[in-house]
This record gives sequence, C-alpha cells and structure tokens, in this order.
Amino acid sequence: MLPGRPYRLKLGEQLTSVTITTLKYLINHDGDEHLAATELVQGDIAVCNISTDQNICFKRFAESPEQATFMLCGNSVGDSFADDSFEPLAIGALHFALRRAQNIQYQYFDVTMEARSAQKGQLPVVLWFTGISGAGKSSIANVVEQKLFALGRHSYLLDGDNIRHGLNRDLGFTDADRVENIRRIAEVARLMTDAGLIVLTAFISPFRAERERARKLSGEDSFVEIFVDTSLATAEQRDVKGLYRKARSGQLRNFTGIDSPYEAPTSPAIHLRTENQSIEQSAQQIIDYLKSNDILM
Repeated sequence: MLPGRPYRLKLGEQLTSVTITTLKYLINHDGDEHLAATELVQGDIAVCNISTDQNICFKRFAESPEQATFMLCGNSVGDSFADDSFEPLAIGALHFALRRAQNIQYQYFDVTMEARSAQKGQLPVVLWFTGISGAGKSSIANVVEQKLFALGRHSYLLDGDNIRHGLNRDLGFTDADRVENIRRIAEVARLMTDAGLIVLTAFISPFRAERERARKLSGEDSFVEIFVDTSLATAEQRDVKGLYRKARSGQLRNFTGIDSPYEAPTSPAIHLRTENQSIEQSAQQIIDYLKSNDILM
C-alpha cells in the first residue's frame, strides 16, 4: 500500500475510490509501539488517514464494528478503474471522520473553464508523455510545444527534472515518492487545464495506477496518453545524463528499468516508436493526432 495511490474501498454494498493521504504510523504486533513508515507490506498493521471520492455512510468502529469494517482493494491489472475486477489487499476499520473533511467545501466561481477556453479559442487538454529515461519525452514535448506556439495556442510544458528543482524537491525516487510526485503533477495539470491551457507533462510516470488517476482527474476527453517507446538498450546507448551508467554501477538506486519497474501503457492514445523515427516526426505525429481528433480547432 502506497500513500497517494488510488485504491477501492468496499464497505458493505458501498464501493468508492480512495487514497491513503497520510500513513501516520505502523503498530508492531505486540501493539505497544508506534513505528514510522512510508508504505505497507503484507502483514503490516497501521493507522492512516484516508480520503474517499464520494461520501460514504458508516458508524464508528467502537459503536458498530460491522458498519465500520471495510476491505481495501486494488485492480488485478494495473489498478485501472475501467472495470469491476478487483482484488482484496487489506481490511480496515473506520474510527471517525476527520473534522476538516466536514468543514472544507468547493468554492465555485463565475469564470469557468469553458469561459477561459473560449477566450483562448482552444480546447484544454493534458498531453501526458510517459516512457523510460532517455526515450525522448522532454525533447519531443519541447518540439510539440514549439509547434503549438506557432499555431497561436496557449500551452505550458511541465518537465520531470524541472519540477524536482522546485515543487517536488522534497521527493526522492522510492516507489512511494514516485507515486506522490505524479499525484502532485496530475493535480497541477488539472488546475492548468481549468485555466484553459494545453498542458504537456514529460515524466517517466512508471506506474499505470498513477497515470489512470491523472486521467480520471483531467477527464477522459481531456487526457491524451502518449507512450514514448524505446528499448532499454537504446535508452542506455543515448544516456546523455549518465544515469544508466550510475544505476548499473550501484551509485543510483531505484532507477526505472534497472532496479525499479516501468509499467508500459496497454492502450495509449499515441504510440511513438522513437528508435525508428526522428523527434520532428514524432512531434508531427502528435500534432496530426490533435488535429484529426478536433482537439486543435
């Protein structure tokens, strides 16, 4: 279990998407010690804060255990929420609702995303580039944004390395930190599309679950997953930053493709095979897709 990753919570007949917002502490099996942790593995017991995507009905565990006990589930394939298949991961008990959950409400304003989009004369969309290091995500995204700029479109490019110099400078490269890294980017991208922008995000984003969560935040019609596909051997040959060499020698831990997994998209909107085409050809393939799907009006 990783904080920030989307799961399903099943409470009686109620089923909702849920994330663990804070893993407060582990409890040892004697129950007399609280331990720090960033993730849960099989057999762990912990106290967490959780956030649900919709309201649920429950009673406090102390009042009614049967109306407070839930099952935490993940999808059997990539944690996608596209169907009803899921597998049980954990059981838990709800003790109380957080006070802030009852006090915070959405504030609605008169200037809407539709109004901002109309002002700019474009459809806001997230162009989500994913692929291993060295695949060409940032280089292709850069050329795509140049083409969008030449067409008079309003856009912004969020790049993985640049974001880690500021917003995500507190995060490392463990699985838990990678999940939080992409969660933050997905939220920023959603805000930018709400402003009416075309947003390009160039991140490895190795896990399908986080990419699906980003898609859900943006909306199916406002999210274009772009798989920048190249072989590990080719990426290592490019290795302009020397990262693969460091990872192979053990100087760089948790590196995607070496000692940390990459879950390739199963059905991306755009599949770029960068071993066989240039950066310019890849960028033009994206522009052609946007035009043929009426995203560039």
